[in-house]
Amino acid sequence: MSTKFSLVLLCVLFASSAYTSVTPDTKRPLIGVVFLVHGGFDKFSDAALWDSTLQIFSYDPNSFVYQKVIWNPGAWPMILRAGNAPKELGKYAFESERIGGPDPAMEYSRQQLADMTATLKLAEAELGVRFITDYVNWIGDIKHLPQPRNIYMPGIEGGTPVSWCGEQQKGGDGWPECNPQRYDTDGTIDRMLRAGVEKILVIDLTTSGVRFFKSNDVIRLSREVVAEYNSFNNTDVTLHWLNDPTDLMRDSYPDKPAGWTSSLGKPEHDPSIPLKSRGNPVSADPVLATLHVEGIEQHLNENVPIDKTGVLLVNHATRKYNQLFDPKIDDTLILNANIRDQLLQRNPELNADNIVGAWMGIKEANPAIKPRPPSSSKLERTRRMRGENLGHAYLYETDEAFPTGQWGYFYWDALERLKNNGVEHIIIAFPQIMVDSVLNLVELPNQVAKEIGYKNWLYINEPDLANYPDVGHPFADYWGVWVKQMCPVADSSDQLQPCCFEMGGCSDGRPYPPLRLAPVDKARNDLDPSLAYDVSEYGHLGYDPAKGQPDPAQAVQKQYTGTWATWTPPNTDPRVGQTLAKHVISYLQGSQ
Repeated sequence: MSTKFSLVLLCVLFASSAYTSVTPDTKRPLIGVVFLVHGGFDKFSDAALWDSTLQIFSYDPNSFVYQKVIWNPGAWPMILRAGNAPKELGKYAFESERIGGPDPAMEYSRQQLADMTATLKLAEAELGVRFITDYVNWIGDIKHLPQPRNIYMPGIEGGTPVSWCGEQQKGGDGWPECNPQRYDTDGTIDRMLRAGVEKILVIDLTTSGVRFFKSNDVIRLSREVVAEYNSFNNTDVTLHWLNDPTDLMRDSYPDKPAGWTSSLGKPEHDPSIPLKSRGNPVSADPVLATLHVEGIEQHLNENVPIDKTGVLLVNHATRKYNQLFDPKIDDTLILNANIRDQLLQRNPELNADNIVGAWMGIKEANPAIKPRPPSSSKLERTRRMRGENLGHAYLYETDEAFPTGQWGYFYWDALERLKNNGVEHIIIAFPQIMVDSVLNLVELPNQVAKEIGYKNWLYINEPDLANYPDVGHPFADYWGVWVKQMCPVADSSDQLQPCCFEMGGCSDGRPYPPLRLAPVDKARNDLDPSLAYDVSEYGHLGYDPAKGQPDPAQAVQKQYTGTWATWTPPNTDPRVGQTLAKHVISYLQGSQ
C-alpha cells in the first residue's frame, strides 16, 4: 500500500467518513455502471486549464510535474506559463470565442449516460438486479474523477495539499468562485462504494471505446480505490472494464522497473502478451461504426458523384513506449475497417481506394540541437510535421511500427492522395470521438483548411451561426493563433519585426513562412512563429511559391479544386446509450 494512498484512506475514513459499510440487498444486488469519458472543461478559463494540467500529470508519478509542481505552492503560479500551457491558453481562448459559448462535449456525454441509464432501468427486473449509474472522466469535473483526493493529498514527502485559486497571478486577485478545498471530495468510485454496490462495471467511450492509456489510468486508479475499500470493510467488490474483458492492458503493462510510466523511457522488461483473443467488444461493435457512417453520409455533396467522393478517417495516436501495453491503434484500425466496409456496403459506387486513414504530426530529430543535461532529446516540432506531436501511431507490442497501406498516412499526405486521385469532394471524420467538441468543431477544420483551403469548405456560402455565432465558420486567419507575433528580420540576429502569416509573403517583403525564431541548435517551442500556417483560400497542397503568388479568387498550380466537409458525430443519438447498455446487459447475462 502506498504511503500517499494510506493517507488518503485515513482522511476519507476518519475525517470525512466518506466510506461507510452498507448492508446489501441480497434479493436484488446493486450493480454500479460507470460511463468513462475523456472529459475536459465546459467553459474555458485560466482556472479550468490549471486544474486540467494538474489532473493530466497526477496519473504519472514519475513526471517532473508530479514530483516538483503539483504539491509545491511556489510552483503553482508557474503552471500556466510553462510547457504547453501558453499554447493551450491561446488555442482554447480562440476556440471558445469561435464557438461562442461552452464546449458541448460533456453536455452530450451526459445525455448519452442518461440514455444508457434509461435502457438499463428497463432491464432491472429481468436481470434481477438494481443499477446505479454515473460517469467518470480522465480530466475535467473534479467530483467525477476516479479519486480527487489523489491530487489533493501530497504524493511526495513534504508536499502541500493542492489548494491554489490563482492568487499572486499578474493582474488579478485570484479566480472568482474558486474553492481551495475542491480536491478534498469524493469521486465517482467513492460514491459507488458508499451506495453499497457489489460490482462495478466500467464502459468506456474515451476515444469511441478503443482501449487507450488514458482509460487505463482511470481503471488503474479506480481499482486502487476499490481495493482500499475492500481491505477496510472486509468486502469483495469487483471492478470490470467491459472494453478490455481479458485485462490485456493490465497483463501487458511493463513490470520493470516497478511503477514504470512512459516518462521514464524504455522499460527494462515488458511482458509480451499477444493481441489474439484479447479483443475489444465495445469499439468493434458494428453499431458504433454505423453511427459514424451516418454522420459521414450527412455531408455528401449532391453535386458530386459518389465515385468522385473521398473519405478521410483521421485520428490521434498514443505516446511513445505506451504501445508496449496500449492497443489503441490496433483497436482504431478495426473501427476504421468497420466504417469502410459499411460505407461500401451502403454506397456501392464509392471507390474503396478513396477511403483512407491518417494520423497527426510528430516531433522530428534535429542533429544541431545541443541538449542540456539531464535532457538528451534532439527532437523538435517541425513545419514539415505541422508543428504537431500527436502522431505516435505505433501498433501494439511493436518497435514503433506504423500502420501501412490505406491506414498509414499523415493527414496532409492523405489529402494529397485524394486530390491526386481526382476526388471532387472529401468528407473528414474523426471516429475516435463520439461527441462534438472544439477538437472537431474548430481544430480539425483549421488543420484541413490550411492544406486544401477554406473556400473549398462545402458550407462557406451558408454561414453556420449555430456552431459559430459570430462569424458563421470555424476558420482562423492562420492556424497557430497562439504563436509569438514578432519575427527575426532577415540577415539580422537581433532585430524583430511583425511576422508575415500570408501565404506567398507580404507585400512589404516580409517572408512566408515566418522565419524561425529559435536558433537552429535549440528546439523550437510551441510559440515559434515558423510553425504557423496561413489558412488560405485554396491551401498549401499543390502550391509552389516559387511559381507565383496565390490567387484568392481561384486555385492555382495543382491546388485542390473540389469541396470538403467534416462529419457529424452521434452526439445525442439514443443508440449510443442503448449500445452501451447492451454491452452491460450482455456481460451480466454471461456472468450469471
